[in-house]
Amino acid sequence: MTVPQRRQGPRPLGLHLTASLSVLLSSPTALPFSRSGSLPWRPALRDRAESLRKEIAAAPADELAAAVDREMRRRIDRLFTGLERYRHHPYRRDVDDPEPVWREGRARLLDYGGAGRPTLFIPSLVNRGYILDLSARKSLMRWLAGQGVRPFLLDWGPPGPVERGFTLTDIIAGRLSRALGAVRHLTGERPVLAGYCMGGNLALAGALRQAKEVRGLALLATPWDFHADDAEGAARVAATLGVQEPAMRLLGELPVDAIQALFASLDPLLVLKKFSRFAGLDPDSEAAKEFVALEDWLNDGVTLPAAVARECLGGWYGRNDTAAGRWTVADEPVRPERLDLPTLVMVPAKDRIVPPASATALGDAIPGATVMRPPLGHIGMIVSAGAEEQVWRPLAEWIRAL
Repeated sequence: MTVPQRRQGPRPLGLHLTASLSVLLSSPTALPFSRSGSLPWRPALRDRAESLRKEIAAAPADELAAAVDREMRRRIDRLFTGLERYRHHPYRRDVDDPEPVWREGRARLLDYGGAGRPTLFIPSLVNRGYILDLSARKSLMRWLAGQGVRPFLLDWGPPGPVERGFTLTDIIAGRLSRALGAVRHLTGERPVLAGYCMGGNLALAGALRQAKEVRGLALLATPWDFHADDAEGAARVAATLGVQEPAMRLLGELPVDAIQALFASLDPLLVLKKFSRFAGLDPDSEAAKEFVALEDWLNDGVTLPAAVARECLGGWYGRNDTAAGRWTVADEPVRPERLDLPTLVMVPAKDRIVPPASATALGDAIPGATVMRPPLGHIGMIVSAGAEEQVWRPLAEWIRAL
């Protein structure tokens, strides 16, 4: 009998619990300040806050304190119920990866079949590539295989002893280049390169280096101007390098939980909100299974080679080397304005991970690029209910039209 692996997430669990419980347990302490009206509120909330203050002031103090205590305990219970139901849910990913058609180190090239233009998908280095093949019901790769496209997925895999010494040049000019060559050899055609999130940066640099080997370039939620929306926030991300340096020198990589903590900083209470909602779902429902499938992927992160972490956090977020024209691969600048390929840039309008202004800057920089703005989020553009109509189908049509 196979014992299912115990779930670790949501990672880092201690950070999420601390953030959630700090807010909930502080509710009784905040009550007197709410009653007195001394809490600061955003201008848009001041009228509602004043109305609430009047209600609080009119209520008997002992009854109000008891009601706040009950609500606090109810919300804590709901959070832990959601966490426990997730961690013990029977769902496991219900599709198997195709057999690799090429390997190098920890990287694998997966061929999803189909008759049509070969398209090599490049995922981020910090999340597993199977977000593009999440489940039997939510798989961009399997859907494209039936739409006149032959999709390939470059699964980077977790860094091993060799990959821990990699730079972005090793990844782009080395491994990505050879994976592209493998697709050309297998199909006899120039493939489209399609990059998702950070994978778009890798795909762009690869396409610039090997433009004659590529038919077109699709960039999905790809950051470029890291200071376009929140330069101070980008600087804070870069500042974490100093804290992480001892671990990176020891391990040769940036640990998964350190990466997950950076994502958590975008919305420190997201785990409280989404697991409280999950507690109210029927565990056997499709909605619950889809939640678990996505959460399993989110918590199945990949470490980042130390040199790559320094390039990305210090160079991209800190100095904005990409938009400033200072990012180089194999000593060659990565300049999107020099790209001479049909290019599609998809900028999800509700993206909180890659601000739309950051991705729009890349679309503006590439001559003749087609820019689409689906009304979805960063992950929603791949797996939400609206993804097929808003992203998958336009992407397939663009690839076929080449």
